[in-house]
Amino acid sequence: MTDPAPPPMPKIGPNDVLRFLLELFAFVTLALWGFLAFPLPWPGVLIGIGAPLAAVLLWALFVSPKAVFRVDPFGKALVEIAVFSATAIAWWTMGQPIVAILTAVVAAVSGIINGRKELAG
Repeated sequence: MTDPAPPPMPKIGPNDVLRFLLELFAFVTLALWGFLAFPLPWPGVLIGIGAPLAAVLLWALFVSPKAVFRVDPFGKALVEIAVFSATAIAWWTMGQPIVAILTAVVAAVSGIINGRKELAG
């Protein structure tokens, strides 16, 4: 008897790598925002740990490839918009409007490309 062929590995494109880097950037940004934008030790430590933790939790529950809850592409898009908007707003409130705008534009373009790929099948 022959073993069945293993399932093919999903192809990873440049936009997938960009999206992964954007996710990491978002989580690090939210931690920086919490520690830098609020007085230490409280509430800075709480927000510096809690904001990225909440974003990671949302991402793991709804958006990741092995998400706990399966939602349609529009539900995933809402979570992505929330996380990346929070990232852009964090940069804006830290006095870095250029970084905020670049983050928002790159995340939006990457999200549109990914959404079109998901909706196409």
